Amino acid sequence: MLLNLTILDLAIVKALQLDLTQGMTVLTGETGAGKSILLTALGLALGERATADYVRPNCKRAEVNLEFDLTASPAALTWLQDNDFDDNQLCLIRRIVGNDGRSKAYINNRPVTLQTLQVFTRQLVEIHGQHAHLTLLESEEQRRLLDNYGKHAALLERVNACFRQWQTAQHELQQLQKKRSSAEQREALLRYQLTELEALNLAQFDYDALSESHRKLANLDQILSVGQTELDALYDADKSVHWHTKNSLKALTHLQQFAPELTTINALLNEAQIQIEEAVHELRDFLANQEANPAQLLELEQQIGVLQDLSRKHHVKPNELLALQQRLENELAQLSHSGERIAELEKLTANYRQNYAPLSAELSAQRQKAAKKLQQQISRMMKELGMPNGEFLVEVNTFINDAPKLNGNDGVTFLISANVGLPPKPLAKVASGGELSRISLAIQVTTASDKTTPTMIFDEVDSGVGGGIAEIVGQKLRQLSGNRQVLCVTHLPQVAAQAHHHLYVEKQHHADMTASQVRLLNDEERVIETARMLGGVELTANTLAHAREMLLIKNVD
Repeated sequence: MLLNLTILDLAIVKALQLDLTQGMTVLTGETGAGKSILLTALGLALGERATADYVRPNCKRAEVNLEFDLTASPAALTWLQDNDFDDNQLCLIRRIVGNDGRSKAYINNRPVTLQTLQVFTRQLVEIHGQHAHLTLLESEEQRRLLDNYGKHAALLERVNACFRQWQTAQHELQQLQKKRSSAEQREALLRYQLTELEALNLAQFDYDALSESHRKLANLDQILSVGQTELDALYDADKSVHWHTKNSLKALTHLQQFAPELTTINALLNEAQIQIEEAVHELRDFLANQEANPAQLLELEQQIGVLQDLSRKHHVKPNELLALQQRLENELAQLSHSGERIAELEKLTANYRQNYAPLSAELSAQRQKAAKKLQQQISRMMKELGMPNGEFLVEVNTFINDAPKLNGNDGVTFLISANVGLPPKPLAKVASGGELSRISLAIQVTTASDKTTPTMIFDEVDSGVGGGIAEIVGQKLRQLSGNRQVLCVTHLPQVAAQAHHHLYVEKQHHADMTASQVRLLNDEERVIETARMLGGVELTANTLAHAREMLLIKNVD
């Protein structure tokens, strides 16, 4: 149950705190007084989207706080415990909206996402809006109302889980079947390409090594010529590098007896002489082993040419051909197994469809059973709401041998016959605006009776009715409040008179500032407000007497 609502700097509300209790509470006030702001605040706290427009001008942020007593809400308490939000029997919900449009939400002072907030608060509060009769015309809304009334949630979830499994497998199957027609051509191309690549035995070829060998053979004349020239310069010529090094070492060694500091230099020269001799030896052996091989050079050119042609053909580098071959082999393997996968998916979709059928059939049977009960209750309620000849029907049509569908294989249609002798027709085609409002109210009150939501809010759901019917509406809402909290925004005195508690919303003007305030009316103030709602520019003795009579009648339970 909602214990307290606190609003700070939201639209025309500067600061507001409401303490609420069990039973039926009505909110009334002049048009534009700010009743809708209270519902907006509740909607924000329950997880609706927010914008910067909600923030009161010249304020940094707006804030809404709700305090709930969960003593009679075991499911909500369990949810809090399971999600580590437990705080004994009380629950605090806080929503902050900044003037930059950003918002934050908290459950028991712990930050949560809007989705989490919505999942939780759906167990605490249910809002029936004044435009509910418009969504009532939609077939999906009619199906939802029937399932909620029949308490089909658990079975519906099993049906939808099975549907999603079938849908996933069916989608993959369709994609593979679509690709299968072009897969055969692709498979033939892959086999041709792989045959071409496998013929080269690419694993035995190293393109970089082939290129290196080719460059060496192609430039062998230059290697031999330059190598022999450097061999002469290093050793074989009359005044070679080796000759100069040897003479320098001999001269400096003689001087070493006069200048010991030359010892290190002589050691370096001696080492250099040895290194030159070793280099000359290696170079001589290298040159001796080089031999022109035109046949090998031609073979290398042919191998490199083949690899380069294939790399251009496949738009890869020559040294990436082996990786390409592996990719093509993998793709061919997948194509080769696509037929097996198609067969597997065909079997899988058939199994899912087979599993779906009995669940869908059970859901259909439960819907048929719930439909009979619901149509009887709503028909009875319509008669009480001033439609004595009205008959309400809930038609559940099951699509035979059809593919699995989300929410089952049923179409739910609400039918209405407003007058004797007229066949029932879909709700959207026969109901007038006033009739639709009363039918909507009958549905909301009927379906709400079987719900466990501790707090229910009705926003002008009584629009379009008046007189004695309005009094009946008030009586039905009061009945609903017998085991829960009902908040009702209304313009009808007959409804307001049925309430246990009466809140009055009014605007107050201070200098250049306007703000909405809400206060709980005492018995005499209720008489005055009820008289105002009855109409008339001035409150006459007769109007006040009528108001007192309505309130006294209401108090006789």
